[in-house]
Amino acid sequence: MTESLIDKIDSYAKNDGDKVAYHYMGQENTYKQLKDYSDALAEHIDAMGLPINQPIIVFGGKSFDMIAAFIGVIKSGHSYIPVDVNSPKQRLIMINSIAKPVAVIAVSDLPTKMTGVPVISQSELEQIFLERVTYKMTHKIHDDQIFYIIFTSGTTGVPKGVQISYNNLQSFVDWMVGDEFKLPANLQMLQQPAYSFDLSVMSLYPTLYQGGTLHVLSKKTTDNFIVLFTALRSLPMNVWVSTPSFVDICLLESTFDQQHYPQLTHFLFCGEELTHQTAASLKKRFPAAHIFNTYGPTESTVAITQIEITQAVLDHYDRLPIGYMKPEMHAKVVDDEGKTVIDGAKGELVIYGTSVSQGYINNPEKNAQAFYKINGQNAYRTGDITSMDANGLLKYFGRKDFQIKLNGFRIELEDVSGIISKEEHIKQAVVVPKYNSQHTVSMLIAYIVPEANDFKTDLELTAAIKKNLSKMMMKYMIPQKLVYRKNLPLSTNGKIDIKAVINEVNSQ
Repeated sequence: MTESLIDKIDSYAKNDGDKVAYHYMGQENTYKQLKDYSDALAEHIDAMGLPINQPIIVFGGKSFDMIAAFIGVIKSGHSYIPVDVNSPKQRLIMINSIAKPVAVIAVSDLPTKMTGVPVISQSELEQIFLERVTYKMTHKIHDDQIFYIIFTSGTTGVPKGVQISYNNLQSFVDWMVGDEFKLPANLQMLQQPAYSFDLSVMSLYPTLYQGGTLHVLSKKTTDNFIVLFTALRSLPMNVWVSTPSFVDICLLESTFDQQHYPQLTHFLFCGEELTHQTAASLKKRFPAAHIFNTYGPTESTVAITQIEITQAVLDHYDRLPIGYMKPEMHAKVVDDEGKTVIDGAKGELVIYGTSVSQGYINNPEKNAQAFYKINGQNAYRTGDITSMDANGLLKYFGRKDFQIKLNGFRIELEDVSGIISKEEHIKQAVVVPKYNSQHTVSMLIAYIVPEANDFKTDLELTAAIKKNLSKMMMKYMIPQKLVYRKNLPLSTNGKIDIKAVINEVNSQ
């Protein structure tokens, strides 16, 4: 990449300013607007006199202003922390406490008052975006400086902020727009997940770097099937990016096929396992399309492997491989003692190279557990059980610990169990996954020892618990099913035997 990411995005404003960068809810915004808005915000941030190279929280949804805020923050020499508008206020408070940002930008109204940190309110931001300035970028984020920080869930209810540098992101974008994916020259990309989920980066920066258009779906749209399919049919997208779970929903619609979406030539999947069943159904509907399976933890900048799922791959594998490592990245599969296993044997995947994060923000304990150096490069213990053949092809077999993926969201079961156990009607709880025949998680189930209560039925108790949980945690973390017990099984060391509960749930 000879031209920096931000300079390249800005160049479209100068050379083709009316080109549409963002299409959302029937509204289109251009590259000129993106530059004008981000320049004005960068100048305003500079004038605030904040400590340089420190993070800024950007709170909001899927609007164009959110993207303009990201780029304005980067131009001013700060990393951004995206926090989704649907997050519980406690999560925002916790992220603020952990990351210690130097400012908060409220693209949407904040759910709680932020103390001890300057806030640019929604109304102030709207006024800033109306200003027209001549901004000179002299201190934008570059090289190994942190570009964005995405918070995942963490054990014991404490989220971890993954720091992704400019160089991490640059390497990813180079790969995405290079020869391996052969994306269309005029990128018209679907943008479906929230910006607090790193899968969003797969569409966001490759599209803007290429001067393409992002076609953005709101959560309100994706939550309503009728509205969703009406919206999809109206979008001139040629590249699809989503979790496999989202395309599973779309495959329920009989008109989701090549005949009705002739311009859709590429499907890119990440965030969770792509099952053979999903890929085969999609290939049948879109026989001429290129379908790519990719893999990568948030700690490795979105994705680091790829394989095109051709008919030959479908015929050869019952469980699809996750692909080959991207350039400048390396992998080894190790046993419990950290020794590399033989080709084709199972073990924990360790990755190292240009895409690996510098670690979690302000979390030395977790950094010591997960990150280290190999040949002077950042390395990360993924916790994923894989195998790698002599040609470098990786296969995935699940998690080493109790971390799972549900609808593309990474969830740590101990995290969810810890939060649920604090609910007033619950004495003790453990949350476990229910797997389907395709080896993916179909739902979360909570085994609960309830407190004494006056509810007439378990149904009433469940309704009360779920109502409270909706205020305590993200919707995707709330178990779909609650099972009540007088006690929970214990392991030999006196702890709740999570594996025993998992076995019980998945033997039914």
